[in-house]
Order: sequence, then structure tokens, then C-alpha cells
Amino acid sequence: MRYPRISHNPDMRQIVLDTETTGLEVGHGHRIIEIGCVEIMNRRLSGNNYHQYLQPDREIDEGAAEVHGISNQFLADKPRFADIASDLLTYLEGAELIIHNAPFDVGFLNEEFRMVYDSQFELADKCQILDTLAMARRMHPGARNGLDALCKRYDIDNSSRDLHGALLDSEILADVYLAMTGGQSSLSLDTDEDTGQIQQQAVVDRLSTNRASLPVIPPRAAETEAHDRYLDMIEKQSGYCVWRRHENENLN
Repeated sequence: MRYPRISHNPDMRQIVLDTETTGLEVGHGHRIIEIGCVEIMNRRLSGNNYHQYLQPDREIDEGAAEVHGISNQFLADKPRFADIASDLLTYLEGAELIIHNAPFDVGFLNEEFRMVYDSQFELADKCQILDTLAMARRMHPGARNGLDALCKRYDIDNSSRDLHGALLDSEILADVYLAMTGGQSSLSLDTDEDTGQIQQQAVVDRLSTNRASLPVIPPRAAETEAHDRYLDMIEKQSGYCVWRRHENENLN
């Protein structure tokens, strides 16, 4: 069976992905039982997420069940990976996958896709893959870099994470990734598709009504250069800089 092909999305498209499995070793025949994906477009959560529980046709290890709380009985009526493989691949293909400890999840996904399509399948041929665990270790050498530790470091709320869950962990990792690469997710710079104007402008206009004009002090050359260097750093780390986008739009 050949896997489906789709054209790559011309916009910047990232998918934060996590899986839950029946056990730790794909080489011992363990299978994926849950897939959770959160889509990021231009450093914004798009809401176009993917979530699926799967029937693995094998028992879940007791240790794994203690981590994610998913039971064999709960999965009894769920689809098998072969049933959702085409839709999942269509959703993933062409995106950059953001995964914490990527070798684990990619290893399981490769094996599942190989059982459906062919033994040479490699997810890395269809997507770019970014391992946030490796990124965190480079950024914070010698520190704890598990997802909970990163939440604490970047002040991300993970209070709902009593048990591991693929979609919940993807949502948390999306916040962590955006914080690690510049924290632009908190800025209110959304644009109106019809007007191209910053949506917050109306609020700014109302606040400024009947106020005295304030002097405009242009930045010094050294300040402008420092600003540009900082934007270069953000763009290098994340591949996209929302400030630079709006500066270019204003110039045009």
C-alpha cells in the first residue's frame, strides 16, 4: 500500500505532537494507544488539533497504565492505527513536528506506519522534526529538562497534569516551546484578515482620545542596532519573528 501525498503548506506550520503507548520498547512489540497534536501557525495556536485513541491489539503494561491511566477496556472499541493512518499522515505531512524526546515518539510512529505502508517508511522524510528535549539540554545544560521542570522554569501552568495524556501534554509543550523560543504567544498582535490592521489599534485609539500629544523621541543608532540584533536572535531560534513581520508590513 502506498501512503498518501499532499503538497506542503506554504505558511509556517508546526505541529506539537505526543503519544501514549502500551509500554516503553517499540522493539518489544509495544504499540501507540493515543496521539495528540496541536497545530501552530505563525506562532499562534490555530485550534486545528488532532486527537485519537487507538486499539493496540495487545495488553498495556502495568507500569505504562500507571503513567497515563488508560485501560485496555477503554480502548476496546477504538479504531486501529491502520484505520487512521491516511488521515494522520495527511495532517502531519509537510509540517515541522515539535516533540519532547522525539526519538521515542518517532520510533513508535515509524513502526506503526511501516506496518500499514512499507518497511522503509521514515517520518523524517515527510516532516521536519524538532526535539525540544535536545533543545532544552542545549539551553539549560546540567538542569532538569523534563516537561514538568520546563513548565516550572518558564512559569507554564501544568496543574491539570495529574496523569500523562497525549493531547494535554501537547498543549503544555506548545506553551513551553513558544516560551523557549521567545514567548511571542502572549503578544496581542493578531491582524484582521479584511483590513490588515492590528486589532488592538481600536483600543489604543480610544485610550489616546483627548490626551495631550506626547513627544516622539527616535531611537539612537546604537539602540536600533541592538533592537535588530535581538530580532535576529529570535528569528534564528524560532524561524519566525512577529515584530519583524509587522515592521515590514508598515514599511510597505
